[in-house]
Parts: sequence; C-alpha cells; structure tokens
Amino acid sequence: MKLLKEFLLINLGLFLTALGIYLFKVPNSFVTGGVSGLAIILNHFVPNLSIGPLMMIVNIFLIIAGFIFIGSNFGSKTVYSSFALSGMVWVLERVFPISAPLTGDTFLELVYSILLPAVGSAIVFNQNASTGGTDIVAKILSKLTHVHIGKTLLMADFTIAASAIFVFGIRIGMYSILGLIMKGFLIDFVIEGMNLGKQVVIITTKSAEIKAFIVKELKRGATITKATGAYTNEEKDMITTVVSRGQAVRLRSFVREIDAKAFMTISNTSEIIGKGFRNTDI
Repeated sequence: MKLLKEFLLINLGLFLTALGIYLFKVPNSFVTGGVSGLAIILNHFVPNLSIGPLMMIVNIFLIIAGFIFIGSNFGSKTVYSSFALSGMVWVLERVFPISAPLTGDTFLELVYSILLPAVGSAIVFNQNASTGGTDIVAKILSKLTHVHIGKTLLMADFTIAASAIFVFGIRIGMYSILGLIMKGFLIDFVIEGMNLGKQVVIITTKSAEIKAFIVKELKRGATITKATGAYTNEEKDMITTVVSRGQAVRLRSFVREIDAKAFMTISNTSEIIGKGFRNTDI
C-alpha cells in the first residue's frame, strides 16, 4: 500500500506538471527552464515534431549522458518520471489538441503555467523523486565543475529561460525569466506547506496526564526532560512533541484545561523526519 500510494502521488504530480506545460507553457512559448522549455525552443526550429516527442528525445539523450558522466545513481524514479511526464504531454496533445492560448491574458497564463507545475513538482519531490530533465544536467555540471548542484540547476534553467529572448523576443524572454524565479519560490512554499507540523514545548507539573493524552489520544510520541526555572529554581517537567496542526489545537486545549499555569510554546516546523512523519531513508 505504501508503494502504491507513492506511485499514485508521483503520477498525480507529473500529471499536474504536464497540464501546466501543455495548456499554458506551450501555447505561450514560456521557456521557464527544464526539458519542457528546451523542447519549446526546439519546436520553434523543428515544428513537425510536437512537444511530447521532443521532450522524450531530449530525456533519452540526457539519461544516456547521465549514465556516461555520473553512472546510474540518479535513481529509477528519475528515469520513470522523465519518460512518464513526456508521455503525459504527448497524450494530452492527442486527446485535447489546442493551437492558441486559452485566454488573452498573458500574465494570467504565466501564473497558471507556474502554479500547476510547481504544485506537481512539489508532490513529486515530496516522494523523494524528481521530474528528471535538467536535474540530470545539473548533476553532470556539478560533477565536472565541483559547483553545488543547487547552483548548477539554477544555471541550467536560467540559460534555457534566457535563450527565449533570442528565439521568441524580449517580451516572451522576460516572461520566461520571471516565471523561472516565481517557480523556485512557489515550489519551496508548497513543499513546506505540505510538510508543515507543529513543535510543542510544555513546561508543567502535570506531565503524566499530558503524556498520556499525547500517546493515547493523539497517537504521538514525546520527549520528557527535567527543567529548572531560572527565577524560581523550581523543577518541572518539559515535554517536547511534534504534532499536526489539528492535534496542536487539541493539545493546547487539554493542557489549559488541566494545568492553567503551564508554560507552552508552539512553533511551525516543515522538515520532520522520523517515525509517523517522513521516511528516514531520504
């Protein structure tokens, strides 16, 4: 069931990405990096080949180059995602052919061309997978230049986006660069929102009751340590736990109910790795 859920989520993310590419990026020639951006540029010079097949061809060359330069350690999920995304765009071209932008609002279409792939990519990344494409280019550049992979990925995508200026003109080029910047921020925002949890720290004299509530009612774990007040020198228990947003509300209400003098802090946390949250094998 775990593998099935992962497979379905990866494909959901890829489908959202494919929708953004086909419905909004391609009709407007938005080149916001990635293999889809490269395919849009190539399609300008080879109009007989549609975007889906061009993405497939580019991915084949990139994967071959990846095997040559970095071996097979870029993962089976990346290989699958690369071909699945190309195939989904190809199917959309066959099933729902379009020849012009859906609306006359270029900026609105830019937003959707970024929003759908950003959400889709975030879902894929959250499953420890990747949409492939320029990720492979970034790894090759990182190996050859010893520059951090994050910087090489930005370099690769920015080069593709900036090339739109020379192919489609300054207007589309500027939209493409703006879209690339927006995509980076939005992907991080969506990933953080998907993984957002609450770290709760409680200093109390009723630790037994609160611990029982956390373990039995919320089905979460907690760490209990002894804490001494700097002003009163009074020793109390400090309970630290990480829960979901809804559970944090329930826990706060329970603590206030049984210990009105308890000191409690609740803070956001988006990177929670361990049992009950994200896998530790990342």
